[in-house]
Amino acid sequence: MSDDAAGAVLALLLERGQSVATAESLTGGWVCAALTAVPGASAAVRGGVTAYAVGVKHTVLGVPAEVLDGVGAVSPACAVAMARGGARLLGADWCVATTGVAGPGPSDGHPAGTVHLAVAGGEHGVAHRALHLHGSREQIRRQTVTAALDLLEERLDTCLSQSRGTV
Repeated sequence: MSDDAAGAVLALLLERGQSVATAESLTGGWVCAALTAVPGASAAVRGGVTAYAVGVKHTVLGVPAEVLDGVGAVSPACAVAMARGGARLLGADWCVATTGVAGPGPSDGHPAGTVHLAVAGGEHGVAHRALHLHGSREQIRRQTVTAALDLLEERLDTCLSQSRGTV
């Protein structure tokens, strides 16, 4: 996956004394696996929830039924709710969430490669990114892991810079 990105994320978390969790759908735990593949990850990684089924997104992560019944699981609102719910559930300072369609075909009216990422960071708010990826199911999932780690790293780096007064 993305060992460099996972290592960079963990270094930033350790520098801040903070923790991370994952709330994943289409990546099926691959983001958490990438993070925990880095030696010393246990100092920052709280855990992950693989919420593949819509019902799990609702009952475990607390994604509102109105979101799931309205805009659906492949949406910015779902990704944001997953990230907030994962952080709360696992007691993490940060949580990165992935939801979307890996393919090979469309799902719920969304083409394969439609992905929504979110990072929730307590007082630092929430960041969302929409992706439109191409490739096989595995390629889409791998690209999503990389993009999720990149988004988390960007948020951590921005917040660290702000706390140092360098932004």
